[in-house]
Amino acid sequence: MSAPEAAAERAARESYGRLVALLAASTGDLALAEDALSEAFVAALTTWPAGGVPHNPEGWLLTVARNRQRDVWRSAAVRRRAWLDDVAGEAGEAGVDDPLRALALDALPDRRLELLFVCAHPAIEEAVRTPLMLQAVLGFDAAHVASAFAVAPATMAQRLVRAKRKIAAARIPFVVPPPETLRDRLLPVLEAVYGCAVLERGAMAGEARHLAVTLAELLGDQPEAWGLAALVTFTAARGASGSGDTAYRPLDEQDPATWDARLVARGHAYLQRAGTGVPGRFQLEAAIAAVHCDRSRTGRTDWGALEVLYRALLAVAPTLGARVAAASVTARLHGPRAGLDLLDALLEEPGLERFQPWWATRAHLLAGAGRPSEAVAAYERAVTLSGDEAVRAHLRRKLRRIGGEQGLPG
Repeated sequence: MSAPEAAAERAARESYGRLVALLAASTGDLALAEDALSEAFVAALTTWPAGGVPHNPEGWLLTVARNRQRDVWRSAAVRRRAWLDDVAGEAGEAGVDDPLRALALDALPDRRLELLFVCAHPAIEEAVRTPLMLQAVLGFDAAHVASAFAVAPATMAQRLVRAKRKIAAARIPFVVPPPETLRDRLLPVLEAVYGCAVLERGAMAGEARHLAVTLAELLGDQPEAWGLAALVTFTAARGASGSGDTAYRPLDEQDPATWDARLVARGHAYLQRAGTGVPGRFQLEAAIAAVHCDRSRTGRTDWGALEVLYRALLAVAPTLGARVAAASVTARLHGPRAGLDLLDALLEEPGLERFQPWWATRAHLLAGAGRPSEAVAAYERAVTLSGDEAVRAHLRRKLRRIGGEQGLPG
């Protein structure tokens, strides 16, 4: 990969959501913001190889995208749309012919929280709110989002397009809602930030933690926001070994000595700030993560505590992912067949055939239950459904091991 391509890829990975939020905030048109930014990336891949990568690639992209927006706004067909804010009012203007003078992204406000709440507006179909945030604000492509929600990619793409049109047509304001309407929109926002932390490792997972903590601090007294901040911080602690090892390892195969003790302590502090009232989904998930992280202190996992916490979580939020994870905990305590019974109880759930964690967990439990042929088939299905190459490599190793032990193809 050339230096210009690498710079563009890094900007897309680390700054896409922030750039889209800045562009959309000035027009109220999310689809236009995405199109303008896409054209800016095309211009970068055309311009940078000859002229060099600018000192501030993100600022260069923002300036070019702003100009593309102006071109559309000035056309007769859309002249009646909301006026564009002057870029100079935010951080000073810069011409695209001088990339070294491009807008300093760090000097501009982070509008992603506002855009997250826009996507959670009651005018947006409830089922598409969190997927829309994952794509538009956090930078995941429609296929990746579709996989996470066990929906066909074409179906998800259509839903996202309709939602973006609704934002523009309804002229939804780009603001954090007032307290009286905040609670109704908070849960899908939390779910989107959580989805970012779950779906990604590396830079985007760090961005998810930043957004979660920023959101909790902004809202001040929302227990679930602090629960989410604790949850993603515990998750970050387990992925912060700093060894440079990019291989995927399930939680029970990780060495607790490599976890970040500072982040673990911070996660506990956030969980305490969530309070002691009736816990919600993210507080319970954070408590589950805290039990896992406690292995770094005790050297063991308290599976009994996890079973109790999952029972409480399923009473509050019986998501497909939580039910699969609970089946895994049950298998630890009562044997793989007990866990398989819980997985089999999900067979009629919509989208299960595309839900990768169900297949991966089922494969592991089938192997433990002495059903290798079925385990191989389940592992093969889990491999095809995984969008992370490190996860696929891990599953292939499991598949080869079972195939080798049983003389089965794998």
